[in-house]
Amino acid sequence: MRDHRYFVYMLASAPQGTLYVGVTNDLTRRVSEHREGSVPGFTRKYGVKSLVWFEEFGDVHDAIAREKSLKRWRRDWKRSLIEAGNPHWIDLYPGLCEGGSRLAQRQGAAWPG
Repeated sequence: MRDHRYFVYMLASAPQGTLYVGVTNDLTRRVSEHREGSVPGFTRKYGVKSLVWFEEFGDVHDAIAREKSLKRWRRDWKRSLIEAGNPHWIDLYPGLCEGGSRLAQRQGAAWPG
């Protein structure tokens, strides 16, 4: 049986800046696409490139439900969620490239659900 991994993530243009919420099955690839601006849309238009928060799921339906829920959240709630695990709004993408799943496991334990 194949192990499935899905991620709900938030990107920011800067600390306290514009936010974007998305879902993917390959977090490193997807964030890279946002950073490179290779896909037209919101993140390219507004320069939203820094990975500031993510959660991992084993079920795609749970991940999509979480993404939809977060998209309905008020901005201050999203900021509080980010700051609970990443108070300085550090870009987590470099750690993904270096640590892969180890970072996801560490971060997953630190981020409130």
